[in-house]
Amino acid sequence: MLEHILRVGGLTKTFGNRTVVNNLSFDVKPGEVFGFLGPNGSGKTTTIRMAQGIIRPDSGSVSILGSEPHRSVLKGVGYLPEQTGLPPKVRVLDSIRYLIRLKGMSFTEAESRADELLELVGLYEYRLKKVDTLSRGMRQMAQFVVAIAHRPQLIILDEPFAGLDPLNVQLMKGILIERQRAGATIMFSTHVMSDVEEMCERIALISEGKLLLFGDLDDIRRERGIKSVQVKAAGIPDELRNDNMKVLQDDTVEYQINEKQTPEQILQSYAASGIQVDRFERMMPSLNEIFIEEVSRARKL
Repeated sequence: MLEHILRVGGLTKTFGNRTVVNNLSFDVKPGEVFGFLGPNGSGKTTTIRMAQGIIRPDSGSVSILGSEPHRSVLKGVGYLPEQTGLPPKVRVLDSIRYLIRLKGMSFTEAESRADELLELVGLYEYRLKKVDTLSRGMRQMAQFVVAIAHRPQLIILDEPFAGLDPLNVQLMKGILIERQRAGATIMFSTHVMSDVEEMCERIALISEGKLLLFGDLDDIRRERGIKSVQVKAAGIPDELRNDNMKVLQDDTVEYQINEKQTPEQILQSYAASGIQVDRFERMMPSLNEIFIEEVSRARKL
C-alpha cells in the first residue's frame, strides 16, 4: 500500500514577476479526506494543476499514486476543476460519456455509468439536453459525475460546492463519503470552513503560495488552546456575571477564557454556588477563526 497518495515537495511556480507557489510541500495519505485551503489567489488551483501535470513547476517534485503525473497514472485520478470544462454546445450525455472514455472505459461501460450517476444526482432527464441549457449548479453536478465515474483512487475537487444549493451540497458530500468508504482518497479546496470541519481529517493552509499550516485538524485546533467555555445550567453564579459572559440561545452561557478566569475556576464557581450544571463544554477555536488569524498574520509579515 502506498504511504502517500499525493506528495509535493518544494513546488515553486512563477508567472512573470509573481511567485504564485513558493517552495510548497505537503502530502495526502491514502483513504483520507484532505482539505486544501487558502484565500483567493493563494495558489491553490495552480498547485492542483501542477500536481496533475497540467502545469509544469519551475522547481520541486510531485508524486501522485506513487509516480510522476504521467497520463497512464492520471487515469486513477478524478478531477473537478474550479471552472466548468464541459463543451457548452454538446449534449450532457455525449460530453460525459466522451470524458469518461478518456479514462479507459468502453463506449457501453461509459454510457451505462453516466446514466447511473446522472440518475443519482437528479440529472437523468437532462441527459439529452445541451450543456449550456443547464444551470450553474447542474453543470457543476454534471462535471462531478465525470470526476467520479471511473471510480478513481484519488478524487481532487477545486471548490466543489460552489454554485450548489444546500440539497446538492449534502448529496455531493454523501457521495464523496461513500467513495471514501470504498477506498478512495478525497482532496478538495473550499472557502467554506464548516465543510472542512465536517469532512476533513487533515488540512494544508496556504497564503501567497506559502504553507502556513499542515497537519491533523483536531491537533491544530487543540494547539491553540481553549478560547471559551459553554455552560448550560439552572442559574449563573454572581461572581461570573461580568464582561466575559455572553448568553447564547437556549440560555447557554459562554465565558471567555483568560488568565483570571480558567475553565476550572468557572466550574468551581458553579459547584460552590450549588447550581446544577447540565452541560459544561470547553470550546476550541473554529477553523474559520484560525484561517482568519493565520492569513492576517502572514499578510502583515
